[in-house]
Amino acid sequence: MKTVPLLVALPLAARAASPLAGISLAKGSGALSAPMQIVLLLTALTVLPAVVMSITPFLRMIVVLHFLRQALGTQTTPSNQVLIGLALFLTILIMQPVAAEMYTQGWEPVEKGQIPASQGFERAAVPLKTFLLRFAREKDIALLVEATHAPAPRRPADLDLKILLPAYILSELKTSFQIGAVLYLPFLVIDLVVASVTLSIGMIQLPPVMLSAPLKILLFVLVDGWNLVVGSLVRGFY
Repeated sequence: MKTVPLLVALPLAARAASPLAGISLAKGSGALSAPMQIVLLLTALTVLPAVVMSITPFLRMIVVLHFLRQALGTQTTPSNQVLIGLALFLTILIMQPVAAEMYTQGWEPVEKGQIPASQGFERAAVPLKTFLLRFAREKDIALLVEATHAPAPRRPADLDLKILLPAYILSELKTSFQIGAVLYLPFLVIDLVVASVTLSIGMIQLPPVMLSAPLKILLFVLVDGWNLVVGSLVRGFY
């Protein structure tokens, strides 16, 4: 199975430590030299966190999981590290076919010296555009096209990444907030019922959250909430 281009670039960077390896790569027909590969690798590592958080399903995952934790009222449980880890591994699961296709169409021909780097980038952008177009709303795309005064594309595939990427982020933010609002509703009902009962029997000194939190956790466990939430998030990208 083909791996992500970034993982493939790691052994190339290790080979670049040898001067002879750098000379041999530099003499290849159209292949990138070892120093250039190291520069590209370090640049990719710098922007990788922002890319993972913004233009992958990680954005929707982490926002929805955050809303879920707030709705349960468990404060810091699960911890941020656990939520980020869960969102990250789910993102890898969903994006693996897209990354493999980007590697096959873009990085592999450039590595073999068959095409220049600019053409390889254009080929690798096609699977990414296809993925982003599935979830970017037409309204958000039109907003950015109008804001940048860019010419209207003849077809969706002609959209530039500089417009498609922020449009995808806006669309994912709206979707994640919609899911978060739906998650809040059943727990909000429990809070209202518990607050009404405690006030009606005169338990003013007892905070309603002390009673509603165990009830919300019990309800979430009984309906197998983690399976439902994670399953819905993953199926939403397929």
